[in-house]
Amino acid sequence: MKISIPLNLSIALSSLSAHKWRAILAMLGVFLGALAFTGVQHVSKIMVRQAEMETEKLGPNLYSVMAGKIRFRRSGGVRVSGNSRTFTLGDAKAIIEGVPSVMEGAPFVSTTMSVRGGGNGVNAKLMATWPNYQVIRSFHADIGRFFNWKEVEDRAKVCVLGRKIAERLFGSAEAAVGRSIYLYRASFRVLGVMETKGRDVSGEDQDEYMFMPVTTYMRRASNQNWISGVFLRLSKDASLEMVGESATAIMRDRHNIVLGRDDDFSTMSSKDAIKLQRQALDLMTTLGGITSSISFGVGGMGILSIMILVVRARRVEIGIRRAVGSRRQDIVRQFLFESALMAGIGGGIGVIVTMGLVSVGCTVTGLPIILDPTSLTVTLIGSCVLGVAAGAYPAWQAANIEILDVLKH
Repeated sequence: MKISIPLNLSIALSSLSAHKWRAILAMLGVFLGALAFTGVQHVSKIMVRQAEMETEKLGPNLYSVMAGKIRFRRSGGVRVSGNSRTFTLGDAKAIIEGVPSVMEGAPFVSTTMSVRGGGNGVNAKLMATWPNYQVIRSFHADIGRFFNWKEVEDRAKVCVLGRKIAERLFGSAEAAVGRSIYLYRASFRVLGVMETKGRDVSGEDQDEYMFMPVTTYMRRASNQNWISGVFLRLSKDASLEMVGESATAIMRDRHNIVLGRDDDFSTMSSKDAIKLQRQALDLMTTLGGITSSISFGVGGMGILSIMILVVRARRVEIGIRRAVGSRRQDIVRQFLFESALMAGIGGGIGVIVTMGLVSVGCTVTGLPIILDPTSLTVTLIGSCVLGVAAGAYPAWQAANIEILDVLKH
């Protein structure tokens, strides 16, 4: 007697309802495994996409040569160590002119200073640079304007504020334009306010910066002859390896660094920070995979145990079905269907919960919403396969129950 799928489903649901708590406990392990696996996969994909979006904020094909030794943190931030006062404007110009594939470059000095204005004082991150910084970093003035080349040449006492700095000093971005700020005792006229940018891949909030001509800062604000480095905009087909080798050769030659001595500078692209973040995400994905495997294993053992108990409890039912014509494969199919259904329900709930958590979490935090249908489908199918594997032995036991032994009792 062949059993149809609707009848198999009806029998399976009746069995699950008769042992609700056992079934729930068995499904819990599969649910946690599916939740952990799909959750980690989605978090990893979301963070990679977020990092890619933050890389785009740095500017198209950005490359940097910086004073001192740069150390990446796992969080994506950077730390400068070593001698950072050997990099000059001459070095920056030599790199811009001598490195192949460089479209344009902008030397810069980056530091933190106390700024006063509008009766308020804040600590701001200062970026002293050239006017083409806007193009290289894809970061433009939104209100007013950026300083120009003539103001760089004249060492004009002008500046441009990041939006958060402008709001903290003057209450609003609009109110800042045309006003004066003070670094130490020197006053600087505010030409404009930058667009809202947010944090970049290195973790720096670009809205907390203020900008001024690099010549103005070096002569009027700090009286120094060194810079922090140079930003480069590369062509689309640029080889990062070739750019790095060329920049290194120029800097070692200009700084008279002999073979065997360490560099007093660092080269890096925005992709370097992405690479480190991905390494951290790979570690998280691996740990998540181990956790989900353990949960799936516990769920599989739970389904195995419960199905063994179910087979023992339904010996009479199995014997009667065999007596009225059911074949061994029908019995096997029935119990495999039940175990797969149990695991599938647990995995399905895990997938649904993951989708809900990802959607809500990304909406609240402002992260990009990514729902990977491949990962969700594979998890659901894998849960069902786990159920079949866990139910194989109990199904074999059920198929080999002797009809006469059952009928005797």
